Order: sequence, then C-alpha cells, then structure tokens
Amino acid sequence: MATVDLLLADTHVVLWSLTNDTRLTRRARALLTRAQRVFVSAASLWEMSIKAQLGKLDLPQSFTVNALTERGYGLLPIKPDHALGVRSLPRHHNDPFDRMLIVQAQMEGLVLVSHDKALQRYAVELALI
Repeated sequence: MATVDLLLADTHVVLWSLTNDTRLTRRARALLTRAQRVFVSAASLWEMSIKAQLGKLDLPQSFTVNALTERGYGLLPIKPDHALGVRSLPRHHNDPFDRMLIVQAQMEGLVLVSHDKALQRYAVELALI
C-alpha cells in the first residue's frame, strides 16, 4: 500500500479509530498509521457534539481536543473560504458536514478518508476504506 502524506479523516473514521471499532479494517489502520499527518476537521467535532447532544452518539467526557492531539491528529479549522466553497459543490450529497469535509480536502490538498461511497461523485481525492 502506498503512503499518502496528508489525510483528512471523515467523522466516522475518527470515531472508529478512537474506539478500536472493527469496521476500521487493517488496511485502513495501515493507511492512517503510514500517513505523514492525519487531520480532523472542526466540522467533525461539531457533528459529534450535535449527535451526542441528540443522544445519537455516546461520546465519552474523555473525548477532548487534547485526546485527539495526543493520538497524533492535527486539527483543521473551518476557514471562511471553506464555508463559502460549499456553495459551489454539486448537490450529490446533502450531509452538510460531509460537504464541508469535501471542500476542506479540495482546498487544503488533503486526501479524504471515508467509508462513504457517495463521496466518489465529487472531484476530491478520496481513500475509500
């Protein structure tokens, strides 16, 4: 498997890696481990917080920004250009968080790591796991 230097992990990839979920395959773990840097978007943190508040996600109190950085994740803020960039995306996918991740990956030159095959319809470098 070739090394991909800079990755942006989709929200479910972050959660699976932090909880040692079996849905994160050995191949996917190797991809994350071999990367020069793996980023987590502020959009993913926002999505997790909303889902936790709605009772759709059991997010432990130990889940913090420090927990992410201690595990080697880089944090990617949402910049104004990212927010404005979403308007130019085709409506292939209606999830606002995924749409933000697509724009961030495009603008920052990152490979988006996801299990969501619907993202293939976008002009984004994608590592499907």
